[in-house]
Amino acid sequence: MSEPRRLEVLRAIVEDYVHSREPVGSKALVERHQLGVSSATIRNDMAVLEEEGLIVAPHTSAGRIPTDKGYRLFVDQLSDLKPLSAAERRAIQTLLEGADDIDDVLDRTVRLLAQLTNQVAVVQYPHLGNAKVRHIEFVLLAPSQVLVVLISTTGRVEQRVTTIPAAISEPSLHELRQHFLQALAGTTLTRITSHLTDALATVPVQLRGIAGALGRCLEQLAGINREDRMVMAGTANLARSTGDFPLTIGPILEALEEQVVMLRLLSEMEQDAKGVSVRIGSENTYGSLSEASVVATGYGRDASAMVGVLGPTRMDYPNTMAAVRAVARYLSRVLNS
Repeated sequence: MSEPRRLEVLRAIVEDYVHSREPVGSKALVERHQLGVSSATIRNDMAVLEEEGLIVAPHTSAGRIPTDKGYRLFVDQLSDLKPLSAAERRAIQTLLEGADDIDDVLDRTVRLLAQLTNQVAVVQYPHLGNAKVRHIEFVLLAPSQVLVVLISTTGRVEQRVTTIPAAISEPSLHELRQHFLQALAGTTLTRITSHLTDALATVPVQLRGIAGALGRCLEQLAGINREDRMVMAGTANLARSTGDFPLTIGPILEALEEQVVMLRLLSEMEQDAKGVSVRIGSENTYGSLSEASVVATGYGRDASAMVGVLGPTRMDYPNTMAAVRAVARYLSRVLNS
């Protein structure tokens, strides 16, 4: 059996099984695919694929279905991912560009990805450790009340109303804002405390008490850490796929609900040359996910936070990988704008 034909037969089995959920026989392959050989030859090819652990016969059927190893070879052989349609790309762009803040952006992202793939979509919040101060705003609400706004390079907007020890005028508040912005712009949020100390030392004495209160508020806003958190959508899609999980979807739903396992897995996944990482079935070291596949990629300036989908191993990998990659690119663009 030739190597190219073996891969062609495997590809045909994967595509047919993903589409129909029915075990695939040699007769069906000959009828549906232009393989250029007889049914008997295909049967021999399938016997070799089975020996190599790439396909298996479910005990109830004469047909064959791919194993985790078979899906892995199929995914590794994908030479290129077809781009999404113009309509899909427009839908992504329109939906994400209409978002108000980081929470809204991520919420829209997972709902959109769940719709595009019919799987469970997940997205990690951007890692705070890499976030820097992009902008600071002070808004005078009353003579001694100020709304403090901190915007980071990940697109996160944190705000809080703080009481200052004395009344302040608009020009003086503007002067303090400029002072803090000059001292802190581009500083990573995790190092903001030391930079604040330096900034406060050069504030005019008469404004130092007020500056101290505003500085403490900025420090608190920088410390609101969402790093270990994710947003998800589409769990109903998983519930509709119960036939694809021989045991139960219970452990998978629990892993999604608790988030810890899923966040660990996303952090471990590294993108391959296609820019997308795929973990298939038993490749997932966490037992609760051993019957599922996860497709994910990084997003944002340094691609350190992940966005992706989880579903059964019987997954349309090419389209799922293309959708994840496209959504991640638009998400990065929106957050970096």
